[in-house]
Amino acid sequence: MTVERFLWVLGLAVFWALAIYLMYIGWRGRARRQTDLVGELPVLPAHLGEQLQAPSTGLYVGSTLAPSWQDRVAVGDLGFRATGEISRYAAGILLERDGASVIWIPQAAIRAIRTERGLAGKVMSKDGLLVIRWELPSGTEIDTGFRADDKSVYPAWVNETDPYDKTDENDSANAANSGEVEQNGENA
Repeated sequence: MTVERFLWVLGLAVFWALAIYLMYIGWRGRARRQTDLVGELPVLPAHLGEQLQAPSTGLYVGSTLAPSWQDRVAVGDLGFRATGEISRYAAGILLERDGASVIWIPQAAIRAIRTERGLAGKVMSKDGLLVIRWELPSGTEIDTGFRADDKSVYPAWVNETDPYDKTDENDSANAANSGEVEQNGENA
């Protein structure tokens, strides 16, 4: 009986190691396929402008290729979760991550800011994640998710408008067409 158990344990260990190896190969293949889509990320400018949203701590959940909430970006370190801090400036959004590179989202690249219940394999309660849809310099749109420690800051992020946009704030038809009021993947 002892030899039989040993062989079972050995077989399961080999199966587990093979599964981990195949996941690693899949992740590398995904990164290789996405390299041209993602391209170079925007560089953090020297001057950020006026701070519009105070820093909020939380967890960077990851980034996905829009509009899929599960197609995680594997290029660089965009696919890895990390604790961090998000803040908004007149020039854009700064996401500083612990142990990972800084993500800079220029104001002109932002397409929508909304709340979601899930992104990149992280599923939460209703409106548990702050999701920013933005366009990379390559032209690809991605969704970047952040779970704040204090979710009471979400309305300020979602309702924040472009400080340089002088359109009528009550023009809901315009906002719905632009995707600014997009929430949970649908127009509100």
